[in-house]
Amino acid sequence: MTEDRNFDDIAHKFAKNIYGSDKGEIRQVIVWEDLEQLLSSIDGDKRALTILDAGAGLAQMSQKLAKLGHQVALCDLSSEMLQLAKQDIEKNNLLEQYRLIHSPVQEIGQHLDSPVDMVMFHAVMEWLVDPKTALEKVLEQVKSDGAASIMFYNHHGLVYKNVVCGNIPHVLEGMPHRKRFKLQPQKGLKPEDVYQWIEDAGFEICGKSGIRCFSDYIGNMEYTGDYQYEDVLALEKQLCRQEPYLSLGRYIHVWAKKKQKQEQ
Repeated sequence: MTEDRNFDDIAHKFAKNIYGSDKGEIRQVIVWEDLEQLLSSIDGDKRALTILDAGAGLAQMSQKLAKLGHQVALCDLSSEMLQLAKQDIEKNNLLEQYRLIHSPVQEIGQHLDSPVDMVMFHAVMEWLVDPKTALEKVLEQVKSDGAASIMFYNHHGLVYKNVVCGNIPHVLEGMPHRKRFKLQPQKGLKPEDVYQWIEDAGFEICGKSGIRCFSDYIGNMEYTGDYQYEDVLALEKQLCRQEPYLSLGRYIHVWAKKKQKQEQ
């Protein structure tokens, strides 16, 4: 990959395929459970917070936060995505809670007047040439004792999905990116790397969840079993924070708190 992915060309398709599905719903349910814990840990259930939604897409998750009274700075590289997000935010009468910023996440510090209480950085790093540096730039925007919500496409989940689908040679070849899958990320990130990057940035990891640890691996064959969507969601909620299932999620969500700087 030679440049960061901009979704201007397929913003509408992205919105429909990513968010308008059971997969998108499972993702939002699990992440929201984590965010409720995060908010409580920084008194976000008692006071209004300043939140940076970096690489926000359509801002589904941050709109839930805005409805609670929090102020959101929404940043995206794609002007088309920003426009779609604005339309949705406006429809939900939340525009007063938002500031929309057209910028790469790596340059977001130039647009903020002061550090924020919380950042959200969801499903962005896997589309970037240099995910580590981008994460560092985003985490720099958090004030002492603030928090971060980070979600990334999981390398281990990508390996497992390919094996389940029978793409064994593809895995053995190192899973080179197939350009025809426009909505499939360029690469998965190894959880152990991301955890280290978060800790190196001065954060303490407080919780982790696998996103779609099971639903993406269920076959489409007839007579695989008698279950409903609600059963799959219940299974995800029950086991997504336990190993080994957590580390097989297609995505992994991490929430962390920034450590207070020690007096010299």
